[in-house]
Parts: sequence; structure tokens; C-alpha cells
Amino acid sequence: MYISAPRRGAATAVLACTALAVVSGCGAGDGGAGGGEPAAGGKIAGVTVTRNAALHEALPEQIKKAGTVRVAADVPYPPFAMFVTEGKSELAGLDYDLGQALGAKLGVRFAFTPTKFDGIVPALQAGKFDAAMSALTDNKERQKVVDFVDYSRSGSGILVAEGNPAKISTLDDLCGRKVGVQAATNQYKLLKAHQATCRASGRKVADIQTFPKDSDAQLALRSGKVIAELVTKPAAGWSAKTADGGKAFDLAEDPKAPAGYRASPNGIAVSRQLPQLTDAIQRALQALIDDGTLTKICDKYGVASIAVKEATKNAAVD
Repeated sequence: MYISAPRRGAATAVLACTALAVVSGCGAGDGGAGGGEPAAGGKIAGVTVTRNAALHEALPEQIKKAGTVRVAADVPYPPFAMFVTEGKSELAGLDYDLGQALGAKLGVRFAFTPTKFDGIVPALQAGKFDAAMSALTDNKERQKVVDFVDYSRSGSGILVAEGNPAKISTLDDLCGRKVGVQAATNQYKLLKAHQATCRASGRKVADIQTFPKDSDAQLALRSGKVIAELVTKPAAGWSAKTADGGKAFDLAEDPKAPAGYRASPNGIAVSRQLPQLTDAIQRALQALIDDGTLTKICDKYGVASIAVKEATKNAAVD
């Protein structure tokens, strides 16, 4: 994300969740998927979440009238969002479950629609969605057009083939190699920025191969078209743990970056046209932090360590 690290290591141990318990629900309107929890409350990750009348009243009038928050999400991007069954619309994942918990607390439905990652922010700007939940890194560039409510903190990791045949240990080992990454992500920016380090050390720059979806980059890694993929640390650990029963990939652990490279806040992006929604989500998230629901949702997907202790707004560190 050193010589091939076993998946029982500390950073991957937090990704050891193997059961994919699913919040039931499917078939949102307007192409949405999932979102079946009742607005009055529901059980998510073993926790019963109840509606807060004051938070519901704090929502924008159009959201209360519609009874729905339209949410864009990049699917599949495990463990944050994934299809329960290929070809079906039902969703599962950390972001999806958190959306259902927020919806239950706010008394509205969070209706998720799969959207290509590089189209999420433009779609928010165009008013096609009210919010986005897709492990989005809260950074200052994105803050120019959206607001963030931050719920987790993580960095980038390196996913390699099982056994780490290319002996990838750190970002420096990617110099002169073919590396896969999803387009328009923080990981792509990290790779581009690291090219200067490659040059300064007298090595060739990495041959960066971009893909529209994380799943496409994984296919390239499986087929040997790239020797590594740079992806969020939780996603890399989840893939290493679960793909082909844990026999497809390894997570390269850099002891100097245990939380991943450039660890930063991940947030729920909300349209700048809906400041009341941002505030309501922030207050609802804090309630879910205070009662332990957020940590339990993260723990369900093996990543309890990324849950924040305070629901901050626009807490970018870049």
C-alpha cells in the first residue's frame, strides 16, 4: 500500500470481517438502489436507530417534502458500497449502512444511486443529487463546490497480487512500474505527485494506468497488466481479505504509514445549495458517534479504527 506482508498483520486485521450482513431494501426510484430502512427508524449493524424529531425539523423543506435524500455512490467500492448480488440493485457496505442510519435518525430515506466516481461531484453541482457517500476524501479543492461532514479518517494503500511477486514495499517501489488507479481519485493525485520523487532518485517515473472503476483496476492487477493498485487503505485491506477467499491479493504494509499514505478525513459531500442539510447530517452523525452506532457500523466491515470521534465539517488537511 516491504516484502509481502501477511494479511494477519495489524493493518489488515482490522479488515478481517468476513460476514456481509445486509440491511434489507432495494429499488429506489430514479435508478437508485437500496434504501429500504423505514424513515421512522430501523436496525442497522445490530443497533436500533430511532427518529429524532428535532433533527427532522432542521432539514430543508424540500427534503422533508420529498422524504428522500438523493445520494450518489461509486459502486462497487468495497467495503464502502457493493451490490449484494451481481445484477441486482440491493446494496450493502459501510457508506450504505451509515446512510440508512442517518436516514433513520433524520426521518427520511437515503436513496443511493450508483454513479461513476469522476461524475459524482459534477452531478452534485448540477443538482442531480443532494449528497454523496463514496469514501470521498475531504480536500480543499472539492470544498470549493461541496461541503463535507467527516465520518472517517484513512489514507492510501498498495494492493498487490498474492505473494507480492514484484516485491513492492513502499511508494518508491512503484517507480518505473505499471500501476493501476481509479481516475479522478486522491490516489491518482498521490501517484502523480510522487513522480517527482522517482525522478529525484534517478529512477523512471511510474507508468500510471487509470481506470473508470476500482473493479477495473483490480481486473488489471489480476491479469498482470499492472503490478500494483493504489487504492484507499480500507478498500485494499478488504480486497486482500475477501477476494477469492483471500487468495487473490496481498496488502503491502509500509510500517512508516500504518494508516495509509496521506491519511486524511473522508466525508459525506453535500451540495452547497443545501446548507441546512449539511448541518442536519452533521448533528445526526454526532448523535450516531455519541451512542456508538458509527463505530459499530465500521466494525461490521472490519474497519472500526477509521471511525472519527467528532463529526467535523470541512476538516481537510491538505
